[in-house]
This record gives sequence, structure tokens and C-alpha cells, in this order.
Amino acid sequence: MGQTLRNLLPKVCPEFREFEHWLILNHQGKSDLERSFPKKMRNWQEPGIKFIILRDNDGSDCRDLKLRMVSKAPPDTHEFQVRIVCQELESWFPGDMQAVTEAYPAAKTNQHFKSLSKQDPDQFPNASDLIKQLTGTGAKIMRAEEIARRMEPAQNRSTSFHVFVSGLRKFLTD
Repeated sequence: MGQTLRNLLPKVCPEFREFEHWLILNHQGKSDLERSFPKKMRNWQEPGIKFIILRDNDGSDCRDLKLRMVSKAPPDTHEFQVRIVCQELESWFPGDMQAVTEAYPAAKTNQHFKSLSKQDPDQFPNASDLIKQLTGTGAKIMRAEEIARRMEPAQNRSTSFHVFVSGLRKFLTD
């Protein structure tokens, strides 16, 4: 998730710079995220800081999951926003199949390529496995970096992606 965001955020909000305006705090999975983000929010001392908590849905009910995440935030804390990716962040990649094929040209030769290009990317139950099959590589972080570097946010077909982008822009500019 971190590598994807590092490549996408400059395209989505070019006026903001990493380490100057934003920082990505990586976690070792969903359990680590849920356990540690309340502590980080409580202990962060920088005035005016804002937190965006981004978590894969992974088949959960989006609304219930978001409510659970929001309820974990400490009271009277920094301004924050929770965003849930449906189903997983890798669902954003088939939302921009041109980026997938620019990063991995052989993806076009996959027998399912044309049908995947027409389907709703947010409905794929396991986009990570799908992207692995299309790209021929199991190196998840490298795959994410290569595809995200080539993504064009405006042409992505993932509703989840666009909800994240519009929420992010509004949150950062308010």
C-alpha cells in the first residue's frame, strides 16, 4: 500500500510533497494497523496534523468496518478520516489496465485481459491474485510500484479509488 500511495499521491495532489506535507506510516497488516493507529494519533504532538487511515475491506461490510475503525480513534484527537478500499488496494490496478500493460506488456496476452478490462474492478474478490496472474510476478511491492507509477488517476475505473481521491483532496484542502 505504501509504494502505491507514494507513486499516486504526487499525481493526485501535486501541490503536496512527501515529508513536507504528508508521511506514510506502514503497518504489518490489518491487525497491526488497528492496534497501533490509535496510539499514534494519541501520541503525535505536531499541531495541525491530520490522519488518513486507509484499510483494505477484504470482504467485510464497508460501513461496519469504517464505523469500527472510527470508534478506535481516541476522543478529542487530531482531525482524521477513515477510508476503506473495496475489496483491496490491488483492485485499483485493473481499474487502469493501460498502466498494468505499460508496466507488464505481457498482461495483454492473458486470456482474461479483455473481459477484465470491462468488469468493475471493485468487485474482484481477490485482485492481488488476479494482478499476479496478469503480470506473471509474485513480487507484490515491486508490482505495485511499477503499476502505480504509470497510473493516470483520471482514467481509473475503480469507484473505490475515486472515493479515496476525492475524499483525500477535500480533506487536505479544507
